[in-house]
Amino acid sequence: MWLKYHSVGTEHIEVALGTPRRLPRPAALAGRVAVLDIAFASESGGRRNSFERTTLRFIEGLGERLVAWVDHHDSEHHALFAGDARFLLATKAEHGACPEMITPELVTRIGAVDTIVCHNDFDGLASAAKWIRGGIEPYPGCDDDARAIDTRIGVAGENAQRIDRALRARGRDAALRKLVVAHLVEGVASEEKWRAIDLVAAELEPLERASRELASHYAAVSPDLVIVDATGRGRYDKTLLLLLGQERAPMAAVIDDETVTFAAPFDSGVDFVARFGLSGGMPTMVSIHTSKLDDALAALGARRSG
Repeated sequence: MWLKYHSVGTEHIEVALGTPRRLPRPAALAGRVAVLDIAFASESGGRRNSFERTTLRFIEGLGERLVAWVDHHDSEHHALFAGDARFLLATKAEHGACPEMITPELVTRIGAVDTIVCHNDFDGLASAAKWIRGGIEPYPGCDDDARAIDTRIGVAGENAQRIDRALRARGRDAALRKLVVAHLVEGVASEEKWRAIDLVAAELEPLERASRELASHYAAVSPDLVIVDATGRGRYDKTLLLLLGQERAPMAAVIDDETVTFAAPFDSGVDFVARFGLSGGMPTMVSIHTSKLDDALAALGARRSG
């Protein structure tokens, strides 16, 4: 799902939401386009979502209208664009979050844009807001907050925690993300917007309770990995469930229908991308199709019981 809308402020910029596997149609995007915090697709999403069929097709579809792509997720395909000044690409180790890569100098160098395509989490929305603000943080410490939230290392400030909880409560609510970008662009000064965000954030509490109950069903499949099947168990907060699993073992995995997500602490040194033979992604958190689960477990020295 993605949403296009007009930004607040003096700049007339449209913002579209996207993910590595689901990008908007190039023809639906107006004018000069900047892409922020969108990783290159990899085999983890299956052939239909591969780099060639998803990311590269999108890049070629935009052509010269693509004026910037700023991202901080690992991919072997970054090398294809090493000589292209439009692409500012880093690894997760180099930049824990995307907003810190967006500077006034970068925004000035790229010039006016008509559309921003950004990831739909706090990191991506903060990146879009910072770009609209000319490379200036929405509030002091926002870059650090984005890094803390994206890496789950350290403690994010109150502003980011309130917004992140709302985003996790409604993972597919495009209208909420529109509100968050507008709030960040305005410098988080609106009490009315805070009330709306806090009201949604309160919806996370029952999802957290469900996650804690699900966490009691984690099973060890190796000394370093625990796994739980959440298929058909209703709504829960996957971020919390994975973090709770990491309290039990260095690595945790959650199965949900046709997807299994593996996670380890950001500073653990674990690299699922390398171990699973993927071309890219976040080294310490990847999602793959369940058909690949047994091979993934074998790569980690584990196997399903029973």
